[in-house]
Amino acid sequence: MGAKGYPYVYGGYDTMVKELGERLVAKGVHVRVYNHKALFKVKPRYVNGIECIYMGAVESKIGTQLSHTFFSMIHACFSDVDIIFVVNSGNGPIGWVSRFFRKKSVINVDGLEWLRPKWKGIGSRYFFWASRLATKYFDRIINDSDEMQRVYKELFNAESQVIAYGAAVKEDVEVAPIAKWGIEHQDYFLIVGRLVPDNNADLIIKGFLKSDSKKKLVIVGDVPFMDEYATLLKSLEDDRLLFLGYVTDPHELGAWYTHCYAYFHGHEYGGTNPAMLKALGYGCAILALDTPFNQEMLQNGKHGWYFQKEVDSVKDIVETAEASSERMEYFRKTAREGLIQKYNWDYVTEQYLAVFEELAGFKVINPSEEKKNLTEVES
Repeated sequence: MGAKGYPYVYGGYDTMVKELGERLVAKGVHVRVYNHKALFKVKPRYVNGIECIYMGAVESKIGTQLSHTFFSMIHACFSDVDIIFVVNSGNGPIGWVSRFFRKKSVINVDGLEWLRPKWKGIGSRYFFWASRLATKYFDRIINDSDEMQRVYKELFNAESQVIAYGAAVKEDVEVAPIAKWGIEHQDYFLIVGRLVPDNNADLIIKGFLKSDSKKKLVIVGDVPFMDEYATLLKSLEDDRLLFLGYVTDPHELGAWYTHCYAYFHGHEYGGTNPAMLKALGYGCAILALDTPFNQEMLQNGKHGWYFQKEVDSVKDIVETAEASSERMEYFRKTAREGLIQKYNWDYVTEQYLAVFEELAGFKVINPSEEKKNLTEVES
């Protein structure tokens, strides 16, 4: 619980619910996902073997997420589930419910939510408080990067387990889906992500426009509401800028990744970022903001270059990248090697299952293994 639901794939947590849930079902686990009722017009009870419970919420800008998780937690605690798995550190305080009912619980706390510019003032203080409470109420804390594990130990004196976000190697996509924009192979730099301050699209755009590049900068992403920051960015007029908004067709999005000259990653406050993993999976040359999280994901420069949080630094890396075509090609050829074992969804699932089995106190019987053993006995 804590994501939008299944199979509603919109963001990182929803993708994790899908990838993890389907693999757990294949291993013999009964998986129940609490779906945000308002997002589903059709409400089947089972989808791909996953049980879906459609739970309502108090629909408001700040209350939807918390109320949905709270109602879901109450429902789960009065059921026969063995383990409750929650995502999002903002749900940390709700762990008191599972603690009260003595239900074993696990939470994936994601990144430094309290530092994100959108959570100023009370929002920032809430996320810090909620993250601290998560370490008190839940039986196991999961972080998706070594750096976040260090942060939770330093700030909250809390032990956590690192289980990275998963990814997959992607096949190259033909150039046809982007040809309608009159753009050719490697004729552009790419940004993919929400247009929010903590992704630093403004910094990248300003630095790019200050450079002498003749390529375009393609920006994929938006925000699902009226926002001054996003509106200001989209109002910038320059022939080199192309704002696409949301690209919902995964084939077209794959084409944008496949054919970019380099992918810009300005995300600042997260742990393991899905957009970065996708760029590695599509074999992109990557230019990333210099943060501990991005250093960890790119293995300290093995799979990309870094820029500082300065306009001139972005300008310089654009011009250096264009003058270093051989190095960019090297990054493209080796990018998929960056998806080491810890980012493999099958390996990620095995790690989560081990945590769940340990807390539950028993092992899950894999139906395929059971069938194999029965066949051997019969033989």
